[in-house]
Amino acid sequence: MHIEESVKLDFKDVLIRPKRSTLTSRLEVDIRREFLFHHSRQTYRGIPIIASNMDSTGTIEMAHALAPHQLSAALHKHHSTDDLVAFFQSLQHSAHAASTAFYSMGISPSDYDKFTAVMARLDNAIEYVCIDVANGYTEGFINFVKKVRKEFPHLTIMAGNVVTGDITEELILAGADIVKVGIGPGSVCTTRKMTGVGYPQLSAVIECADAAHGLGGQICADGGCAVPGDLAKAFGGGADFIMLGGMLAGHDECAGEVVEREGKKYKCFYGMSSRAAMEKYAGGVADYRAAEGKEVLVEYRGPVVNTLQEILGGVRSACTYVGAHKLKELTKRTTFIRVTQQLNEVFGKS
Repeated sequence: MHIEESVKLDFKDVLIRPKRSTLTSRLEVDIRREFLFHHSRQTYRGIPIIASNMDSTGTIEMAHALAPHQLSAALHKHHSTDDLVAFFQSLQHSAHAASTAFYSMGISPSDYDKFTAVMARLDNAIEYVCIDVANGYTEGFINFVKKVRKEFPHLTIMAGNVVTGDITEELILAGADIVKVGIGPGSVCTTRKMTGVGYPQLSAVIECADAAHGLGGQICADGGCAVPGDLAKAFGGGADFIMLGGMLAGHDECAGEVVEREGKKYKCFYGMSSRAAMEKYAGGVADYRAAEGKEVLVEYRGPVVNTLQEILGGVRSACTYVGAHKLKELTKRTTFIRVTQQLNEVFGKS
């Protein structure tokens, strides 16, 4: 047993200190990024925000809605082979930068067989893949990343989830271009309660970004963002990409029907390790495990474009407060101020 006593921080534990700025308007801020990925050697250009590969947000409709705004989506892994083939074929004729949509999969033999079947039908045209497991610390996961890198050297691979620098480095050395960071911070994830395992998300982002950037890799902060200011803090802490679930839930582009309760409209949103998800895709919770997610009703919010304006406007505004003309400058101009518990109670997540 070991106790690590250094301070670890979540988004709620800090604020960003303002600095002198020559910017006169949010319009002057460029929140696009450009990356040359370490292994695939592909170039990414766009706004580095990705809809989560949960089955409510990682939809084909969400991918099409985000593409004109230069954002991406990670499709959930339960789409049919035919739907995936049709979607990725449509990207080849799209006028938007939607080719940054991620094909998502787990590490089971059936996941890999489905992926290779889709790739065969598309003549290996998929460019981005998200290899997604709850626990990125197993040898089997790292070996799977190595396998995909060897078989498909052209792919840009995002892999996770992890929260520490050592495994971030190992995944990049294994072939990942982007490491997905976060265990337990999501709004419908109960891993921390059920297992006691996790890591405060801002510290995880800071430490994993430092590890990844030293090897020429990138990270994607996955989970914990509840308001636009949290995205600013994640980017300020060194995140290259941010994955959003709950902040994009409840929209027209999300899966599920609109339901009405006491005169208000809602959509269902649940974690992919929840009982609801496992009953839907696996016939129920296996005897050897427990559900590590929950199901909630999210207020219906109409088209996602309205929320995008709020999110992107908040990030641009944060940049103006610290004098960052471009999003890539934000981390260099960020100074975090730790806040007291009393301030946390007053301001909550913000």
